[in-house]
Amino acid sequence: MAHQENAIEIRNVGKEFPGVRALKGVSFDIIKNTVHCIVGENGAGKSTLIKILTGAYEKSSGEITLNGKPFSPLKVRDAMSGGISVLYQELNVVDELTVEGNLTLGKEKHQFWFPTKADDLKIAEDILKSFDESIKLKTLVGSLSVAQKQVIEITKALCAECSVLIMDEPTAALSLGETGKLFKIVEQLKKNGVTIIYITHKLSEIFEIGDFVSVFKDGDMVATQPIEGMTSTDLVKMMLGKVVAESYIPSKGDRSEKILEVKNIRTRKLQNISFELFKGEILGFYGLVGAGKTEVSEILYGHEYEGEVRINRKLANFKGVRGAVSSGLALVPEERREEGIFGLLGIRENIPLMKLTNILKHGVVNRQKENQLADRYIKMFSIAARDRNHQLALLSGGNQQKVVISKCLNRESDIILMDEPTRGVDVGAKVEIHNIIRELANQGKSIIVFSSELQEIVNLCDRIVLMYDGAVRETLHNGDDISMDHIMEVVAGKEV
Repeated sequence: MAHQENAIEIRNVGKEFPGVRALKGVSFDIIKNTVHCIVGENGAGKSTLIKILTGAYEKSSGEITLNGKPFSPLKVRDAMSGGISVLYQELNVVDELTVEGNLTLGKEKHQFWFPTKADDLKIAEDILKSFDESIKLKTLVGSLSVAQKQVIEITKALCAECSVLIMDEPTAALSLGETGKLFKIVEQLKKNGVTIIYITHKLSEIFEIGDFVSVFKDGDMVATQPIEGMTSTDLVKMMLGKVVAESYIPSKGDRSEKILEVKNIRTRKLQNISFELFKGEILGFYGLVGAGKTEVSEILYGHEYEGEVRINRKLANFKGVRGAVSSGLALVPEERREEGIFGLLGIRENIPLMKLTNILKHGVVNRQKENQLADRYIKMFSIAARDRNHQLALLSGGNQQKVVISKCLNRESDIILMDEPTRGVDVGAKVEIHNIIRELANQGKSIIVFSSELQEIVNLCDRIVLMYDGAVRETLHNGDDISMDHIMEVVAGKEV
């Protein structure tokens, strides 16, 4: 076997904050021209290590070498000068500028106070064309897809002559097709001599593009292993210390009572959507990006439509979110940080927000009731927090999601809509949230899950509604005869 040269060597690197050891002396190598995946539950230490590599944090102990030389960045610019660039989940592009404006931002040359083209614009244009010839320099970035914006970010990184590119959850907002394009770019980057550090919660991606994987847990590095020969069960066991083999478990609720009936719903996007939801049922909506499942959730939560919606056999004429909530519906939104929580407030203040009357006494907030309500849900869902006043923005994604679900239950809603309920949460939190959803159904709640993750839909849902191009193409009853291949053919537009 040919000698493999290391891009980065990490030896006993630790990081301590007041009262907390976030990183407990980790050691491993990252080989040049490989995709090295880093995984672990939220709080495992992944982000801390990446911030040390990018100069956002200074390490407390240990040694790092980059391309054979000692490496101790004290600020982000030090890391960039050393050849490390980062592609974050939240893209750092300016929608109001053109592609050219974004590529030259911060590098402008000025003559008589007017900016002129940067010297390396031709290099940037060549790199851009090698990834996507459809992206033109004069195009407004705001008109591009998320995947195309990522190409611009990657182009900027390569113009900075990066030898190591860190990708942090790069596919979180991408469609299936866009994800495929990104993976082709990753392969091209490897061929061009770039080493990729790839952080993701999606285990399937690791097996598709990864060469090596390092597993973090509680600030320690569990192991670093080659992907070849490893199974997903092996990886989950490394991450959690146990085997988690999720499969479909039928909900135990009495599904004889019809709770919701939708007939011939039409909008500019949707075409004659009809379906039913029963008490104690978990109903799943699955389709590729743009199929219309998000629009269905929006209609049920107050957007305008033509057609008929009945709740408990009564015609629902609600308009707006307030009407939907009053009719017994609650939504766990896809963008929980923007739409589901008040990040600067604590758990205690967030949970009552959908029904404040539960904590009022004579029209005034009763602190004892508020505390009891928070403590009840913290215990019920095992929310990992310092106490009930823990600020939501400082909780992990999985624990934030538990708080959003708690808000819906405090509202005493009979129908709970869950849009991408486990997006951006780690494997352990995903299993916990799935178990919460199953238990709610067993207690008689009716749940609709809108997910772009097929395995989640198949593991969770009693019936599955398949969508393509704004229409319902087929509804499946879950069980042993579910065919993944058939589902993918339907949502890709094949006639059934």
